[in-house]
Amino acid sequence: MGVPEREIQAFKSGAGPKWTHLEHAVRAAVGGYHAVVDGGSLGDIMQRVDIVPEPLRGYAYEGVAMGLTGLDLVTPGPSRLRAFLAGPGNGHIYMSHIGVGEALARLKRRPEPYLARLEDPVLRWLVLDGYGFHQGFFARPRFVDHQQVPGFLSPFGKRIFDQGVGRSIWFTAGADINRISADIAAFAPRRHADLWVGVGVACSYVGGLPRSDIIDLRNACGRHLPSVATGVAFAARGRHRAANVISGTDLACDVLCGVNSDQASTLVQNTFDILPVRSPRPGYELLLAHLRTTFSASIPAPA
Repeated sequence: MGVPEREIQAFKSGAGPKWTHLEHAVRAAVGGYHAVVDGGSLGDIMQRVDIVPEPLRGYAYEGVAMGLTGLDLVTPGPSRLRAFLAGPGNGHIYMSHIGVGEALARLKRRPEPYLARLEDPVLRWLVLDGYGFHQGFFARPRFVDHQQVPGFLSPFGKRIFDQGVGRSIWFTAGADINRISADIAAFAPRRHADLWVGVGVACSYVGGLPRSDIIDLRNACGRHLPSVATGVAFAARGRHRAANVISGTDLACDVLCGVNSDQASTLVQNTFDILPVRSPRPGYELLLAHLRTTFSASIPAPA
């Protein structure tokens, strides 16, 4: 299930500080995966991972979750992933669920049947985001250039898959706003909003752009600004929960949400707190809908 060096390099079609910043993120995730492969107890694994610089540590935890999920699927015994999510992975719970989805894609397992194994009824849908990211990142010709989508996913699963694909475009396009916009424009219009959510998540979580580029993103997304803002705020909540907020998150929230990252994080957490315990619709769907409605009212996008 390993990630060969050629696959890490395959996404990198340019040079300069943006590509270097993205490559650091990718290598941190791969490093977390290899911390699991190197063996030992969960404590041993975390010792290796916690030397990763704090701004990149969430990616390393993503890689750990990917590795532990793979181990759980191919070897018997108590769930290593469950122990990780309940323990050291809990602060980075957003990125950890994404890593689960990447492992399932890597092993060619369908992701939605796996959701029942995960305790958080809302965040477990991030597995589909990780699944979509993996497919968009490692199989871009199929899932970005030719806009394919797995037919076995549920209607809502396809939407979260698209968020992961949108996040992958941020990486494979080198965070170039013009390329990102062109890539998304090639998809069917019904998919645009969710792809832009993924772009917002990447912009906020990854960082690395100057204000001028983020203003360009605000202009490029047009009427999908509330979707971008939803992704930005969601990533801000992930960073705040992990206590590793970066300046790029603050900047993205300021330009794209009209609030600071602490306010954006609080908005997301308050929305979590009002989700119904039981609903015929997935809690994550309700969360996204509420955030989009909120941002549509507070930062109406151009037509």
